[in-house]
Amino acid sequence: MSSLRDSLDLIRMVRPEAGTTAIDHEIAAERASSLGASEARVLKTLKALASAPTNREVALDDARDAVWSYFVQRELVGFRRHNDVIQELGIPKDVLVGLGAKPAPRS
Repeated sequence: MSSLRDSLDLIRMVRPEAGTTAIDHEIAAERASSLGASEARVLKTLKALASAPTNREVALDDARDAVWSYFVQRELVGFRRHNDVIQELGIPKDVLVGLGAKPAPRS
């Protein structure tokens, strides 16, 4: 009786690409999940920014950081253009203007 490992080894000898298909699928699923979580963070910070009557600078810094992180993550998975998501998510110009900038330390 052969083991699962023996069967997988045989499959890899016949079709080497089959050995990586499962892990490739897992990686793609993790990327999609992570990108979804990053988009949810953007939406949360944009909502907080829209409803921030006071302390707007903190909310603006949080939104900029979330959007910048989201854009970097999108680029890492191959999405280089962001115009569509800027419109879909309603990312304001004041958030886009300061992307990547670190806020001054607050005392």
